[in-house]
Amino acid sequence: MNENNYTVSFIVDQSPEEVFAAINNVRGWWSGDIKGDTDKLGAEFTYRVEGAHYSKQKISEVVPGKKIVWEVIESNLSFITNKSEWIGTKIIFEITKKGDKTEVTFTHEGLVPPIECYGACSNAWGMLVKGNLYKLITTGKDQPNIFES
Repeated sequence: MNENNYTVSFIVDQSPEEVFAAINNVRGWWSGDIKGDTDKLGAEFTYRVEGAHYSKQKISEVVPGKKIVWEVIESNLSFITNKSEWIGTKIIFEITKKGDKTEVTFTHEGLVPPIECYGACSNAWGMLVKGNLYKLITTGKDQPNIFES
């Protein structure tokens, strides 16, 4: 993996199985309109924030309690010049047991500093992953949509 890919990680008290279940509850933490199955290998789901973002993800790898990979197969980011910049990128969640805690490492492979979306997209991922996903894992409660006013 390219070390310049956007990556964040955090540690929680919950088990790898609880973390895995929370990540798969995409509607509980990824703000926006989501259509389709988000928890089955081979499934495809769409994500939309009206007027800003549309993407379709295919779940290409699932290792229960350890790893989830989504491949971005369609994308239209209205706020940048190359609206399809996400196509071919991978969104990766790695779950690792660390003693009595669990580490979550999120990587958006292909989201690198030279691309136009990097600043806005890495900022949004930071809020969603280190904010909403972390809170969903630690509280068990779905998080509000950060993009609604």
